[in-house]
Amino acid sequence: MTDLVPASGTVHWVGAGLSTGSGLARLCETAGRVRLWHRTEERAAAALAERGLTGRAEPRAYTVPALTAELAPGDVVVSMLPAPEHAGLLAACVARRAHFACSSYVSDAVLEQVPAAAGAGLVVLTEAGLDPGIDHLFAHSLVARAREAIGDATAASYRLTSYCGGVPAEPNDFRYRFSWAPGGVLGALRSPARYIEDGVETTAVRPWEATRRHTVEGEAFEVYPNRDSLPFVAQYELPPEWKPRTFVRGTLRLEGWLRAWDSVFEELKGGDDDRIAALARELAARYPTTDADRDRVVLAVSLDVQGTDGQTWTGGCLLDLVGDEEESAMARCVSRPLALGVTHILDGSLPPGLSRAAETAARSARWLRELALDGLEFTLRVSR
Repeated sequence: MTDLVPASGTVHWVGAGLSTGSGLARLCETAGRVRLWHRTEERAAAALAERGLTGRAEPRAYTVPALTAELAPGDVVVSMLPAPEHAGLLAACVARRAHFACSSYVSDAVLEQVPAAAGAGLVVLTEAGLDPGIDHLFAHSLVARAREAIGDATAASYRLTSYCGGVPAEPNDFRYRFSWAPGGVLGALRSPARYIEDGVETTAVRPWEATRRHTVEGEAFEVYPNRDSLPFVAQYELPPEWKPRTFVRGTLRLEGWLRAWDSVFEELKGGDDDRIAALARELAARYPTTDADRDRVVLAVSLDVQGTDGQTWTGGCLLDLVGDEEESAMARCVSRPLALGVTHILDGSLPPGLSRAAETAARSARWLRELALDGLEFTLRVSR
């Protein structure tokens, strides 16, 4: 195995959008040096001032060449940019022997560069935010507990659901306020979703048409499948002797969301890319999360296992957090797990190559303990 490039202690945080929260402040406490890259140096300085970090991080005007010029071996680049821009940043990291971290799913463009990064002794940390991120930690934790209780060799069927959503703490008529990139919200709705229902692989070309009612701790929500759930059967290390009745990772919305968004869905059916981009801007302007609003993050992951010998196991993890005056719930839930992952790059505990937030049950248990100590509290329930 290629030797890991030792971390230099310098972190480059690229982007200061809606998901940049107190995770940046955590890194200012643990890293030797932090630079915040934004559209202009003035905007970077303003973002630091807004977060009380003036003097604790260095503001920079972002361009790929400008960042590349300041990268040194062992630095860590944290991308808070839209997912299509990650590959360009990773290429710069590989060229300058710097580590890379983001909260997004692994794209094909990023995956293509992983062998070169691994060969250079670099960590490529992905899926280390909320969803994807904490949801993976919850799933790994539940699967590990169920395997211990039921046994890998026992024939069984199971139902795993993982639903996450950022919603208004105080419901509005639209049943939503934008607490992350509006283009990403609509883009996800335009992408077909693949999942398992009643033991059968199913595809929803228009995910919202598969919306159903879902109850969490007695509260009614609406949920729909998101992206491709099937690869996570293997990623979550579910035993091959266990057969899925249901396996779905999806999005959670307030009750009444489907009806409130009816006109949006009509646009999504027929609009081209330019029209959808314009629609995203219009909706974000009409339904923003302002300083006067409080957002809420709900992440509910559950696993029910039924053994053919009569054994049963049921477990669930719930994160339910409301934002406050200091930061939104979404920013906290995305930035703190990501910052935790970066600290593990800095301390040398992540190996070269691709790492997701949760590659193993043991790592998930560790990260969940650390996140709880950092104030991201959640509940775990288990019954047999």
